[in-house]
Amino acid sequence: MSKQVLNVELREKTGKGICRRLRAAGRVPAVVYGKGIEPVSISLGLKELTEAIAGEGGRNHILTLQGVPALEGANVIVADLLRDSLKNHARHVDLHKINLADKVKVQVKLNLVGTPAGVKAGGFLDFAMHTVEVECLPVHIPAHINVDVVDLAIGHSIHVSDINAPIGTAILSDPKAPVVSILGRKAATEEEAAA
Repeated sequence: MSKQVLNVELREKTGKGICRRLRAAGRVPAVVYGKGIEPVSISLGLKELTEAIAGEGGRNHILTLQGVPALEGANVIVADLLRDSLKNHARHVDLHKINLADKVKVQVKLNLVGTPAGVKAGGFLDFAMHTVEVECLPVHIPAHINVDVVDLAIGHSIHVSDINAPIGTAILSDPKAPVVSILGRKAATEEEAAA
């Protein structure tokens, strides 16, 4: 997983008015919390945050903070991100301070690979679960997990238990939960032959 450096500033005052002024100045109000520290209110640049969490892996990128003495060099990941409903800009972000030697739980995107045999036969794909919860060391957080769907036939599904977790990663989501299914009816000729 990639690492990014974020310049942050301490936010001594809080409240709606202060946050509104920060956003108007191109900054995002944020809170840093984690094991062994009191929550710290900070702000960071909207453009800098957007670039840091862009691309594959997104919110799971490891961010290193600088600019506030109490947080200098702290490694964090995005725990929660509130976006503007119209502009889709970040309005507020919660950052979770992590220790690179301790495992973390994060959501990782699933990436379907191939065209299912069932789709070629006239079925349609139902992609029910787009992410899974995983537990691993921060440096082993995968950008995504590939799910091979080439052999998936009509009426068949792939469940969480069928996914191969990357080395050093444990999938915590319900093993019985369906990830992707092929829905539809088999061709009439096949049904008649079976009868």
